[in-house]
Amino acid sequence: MRAGIAETLVVISDELGLQPGLADDWSSKDGQHWTFHIREGAAFHDGQPLDAEAVKLSLERAQELNPAVRNTLSLREIHADGQLLKLVTETPNLELPSSFVHPNTAIVAPSSTDSNPVGTGPFKLADFRSGSSLKVDRNTGYWGGPVKLDHAEILFNSDANARLMAIKAGSADIVFRPPLESFAQLQSDPSLTVESRSGLRTHLLMYNMRNRHLAQEQVRRAFDHLIDRETITKDIMAGQATPAAGAFPAEAPFSPAYRPKAFSLDLAREAFREAGFTVEGGKVSDQGKPLSFRLLTYSSRAELPLIAQLVQAHAGELGIKLEIRQAENMDEYLSANDDWDLATYSLVTAPRGEAAYFLNSGYLPEGALNYSHIDHPGLQAAIGTLNETVDAAERLERSRQAMAIADSETLNSFIVHPNIVVVYSGKVLGWKTTMSEYYLLTKDLDVAS
Repeated sequence: MRAGIAETLVVISDELGLQPGLADDWSSKDGQHWTFHIREGAAFHDGQPLDAEAVKLSLERAQELNPAVRNTLSLREIHADGQLLKLVTETPNLELPSSFVHPNTAIVAPSSTDSNPVGTGPFKLADFRSGSSLKVDRNTGYWGGPVKLDHAEILFNSDANARLMAIKAGSADIVFRPPLESFAQLQSDPSLTVESRSGLRTHLLMYNMRNRHLAQEQVRRAFDHLIDRETITKDIMAGQATPAAGAFPAEAPFSPAYRPKAFSLDLAREAFREAGFTVEGGKVSDQGKPLSFRLLTYSSRAELPLIAQLVQAHAGELGIKLEIRQAENMDEYLSANDDWDLATYSLVTAPRGEAAYFLNSGYLPEGALNYSHIDHPGLQAAIGTLNETVDAAERLERSRQAMAIADSETLNSFIVHPNIVVVYSGKVLGWKTTMSEYYLLTKDLDVAS
């Protein structure tokens, strides 16, 4: 979707409002029976017209391939009639339209294969090399109007310094996430534009609940006290972030009154003592044996290994050993392996402008992002109540109640909300840095000759 190949039924604005996408209208009288009108005049890249039947097949495919989509949509019935898509959810779900913002529900043609997604977007897939590059060509028949770029190429490079060199050398027109220590240097270059804006992303520390120590809330709280959020924001993030008290910024309407988060070695020692560990001479031990944990991180976000090293240093002051390991592909590793105790991670927690996505994916046992194996009956019940609530104001309150449970149990430690940092050359026209991070290559993007 970021490459402009596939599109969703609903899109999200920069003000977090829902707007028509491939569906130009939707309605429901009870939050359970929904009718979506599929946009007329749109077509897939293979020439097949976009209709409700094609959308039905795409959504069924997505649910079959991805349990997270199936659990989030929770559809009992899907019917197609011309341009009308009729959906019946298992229980009333007022947020169903916002579920169709997520890229996992992007609509692809029946002719799509794993290696060749056929969408409706402004660009067609030309070539894809996993971990290396993605090339697209202009879709001359795009329903949304003329597409300005003939071709575009996305290069994948996990080395932030390599991305910096690419924008400085002119071999790239737009670069995401340059090294934050280069921020001032890039700002001083008159040939470049540097944008830094708040987004919907959060860096966090995850705990593997299958570790017998981390299954204790006091131990998780102790590690939370070892996170120096102010230093991370000021030094590691070069001021391009805000300290995080929870999964969402404090000003979000679905955020509860988070518990105060304090960096304190003494409070960490006290929490370990509450958990039954011995604290002597400022060092923590388990019946005389030193504590040791494995901390997983990854380098595609250059600040995460630095955050891991800072937490490692603070743990070391308590006599606790943190062995840092790096994963090449974090999601693949977490999905396939359970040989870690703590992990730094980064995700967009509110991609649909509400709390239900993160609550369902991060805290339910079958959630796609529940790598920590969290199994909290009280929180599950709160999320279930939220999912069944139709009234918008009541949903906000239910969201706050659920997040308050997660916060009180320190199920994750939320570190910072990083800014979205993008650098682009003066030749780039029509670029827009969006909060959602979903919409990159658009029909209006261009490069001056």
